[in-house]
Amino acid sequence: MRVGKIVAAVFGAGMLIAATPVAANAANAAGTATGGFSYRYIDAAGSAQQGLLMDPPSQECVTLPQVADPDTSAPADSPLNFTDAAAIVFTGPGCRGDSFRLQPFTGHGSERLKLRSVLFV
Repeated sequence: MRVGKIVAAVFGAGMLIAATPVAANAANAAGTATGGFSYRYIDAAGSAQQGLLMDPPSQECVTLPQVADPDTSAPADSPLNFTDAAAIVFTGPGCRGDSFRLQPFTGHGSERLKLRSVLFV
């Protein structure tokens, strides 16, 4: 009798653990990447500023508003991906140009990684 209860408890715990990634993927399928994505940019006065996207849309290109125009601004840099989705950063607006993939939760880049747009997948 005890063995049956132990097996049932282990099975139930395993099902809960197995369901957790599915819940996270369901959030991405629903259209948002949960968490924050930050980056550094230089404002019009020449001061370094921190940009932040909270719970950004997934499967949709996001052009960073502070650095959208290559003719009037330098690209952003130093991205940190604390969302539950991978972030693909692009050197150009509209998710064009060279790209680099940042892993979910811990992905980051240095000041050498330049970006103007990002796609969460």
